Amino acid sequence: MAIEHYREAPGSSAEAPLLVLFHGTGGDENQFFDLGRELLPGARVVTPRGDVSEGGALRFFRRTGEGVYDMDDLALRVAAMADFIEARRAESQPAQVVGLGYSNGANILAALQFARPELFDASVLMHPLIPFTPPPAPGLAGRQVLLTAGRRDPMVPAGATEALEQYFVAQGAKASLFWHAGGHEIRPEELREAQSFVRPFAVMRA
Repeated sequence: MAIEHYREAPGSSAEAPLLVLFHGTGGDENQFFDLGRELLPGARVVTPRGDVSEGGALRFFRRTGEGVYDMDDLALRVAAMADFIEARRAESQPAQVVGLGYSNGANILAALQFARPELFDASVLMHPLIPFTPPPAPGLAGRQVLLTAGRRDPMVPAGATEALEQYFVAQGAKASLFWHAGGHEIRPEELREAQSFVRPFAVMRA
């Protein structure tokens, strides 16, 4: 199993940050490509495409129902995505690796961090839903994590978002949580928060 479809834009140098963006259900590698270049100017931007189809909508892993994940498939997809990211890292010498994912993309990004905490220095998890207790991951210590969510999200209970933040904090990560007043949609104030979170990597490390 390998990630075959993705889009990328070169960074300003070999040491430029690597920014990996993961689309939501029904999106593809184009969903956040332009956003990535705006969020972190000068970074190398990579946007993989999920290769699981659910009624024609692309996802990164299978599920058996709303909020019910196929855990065996998730493990396989996480391993394949980790190999993909390692291969992209090996093509340059990025000073930092930053991930951003929305909805299903946030879920695969979070699962990557549980399994391979060394892959990302920082991550933005937009409207994630993790319906299981993640395993301990001491390698998350010192990693920076921003979670964003909607107070009225019909798909992601507020308690699940808060529990995920608490998990990252318990692992030693520098985690913060940003709420907006809406639902599962991405709002402008949420994007501004994400930009404020990732922009220092371009200033300090690129």
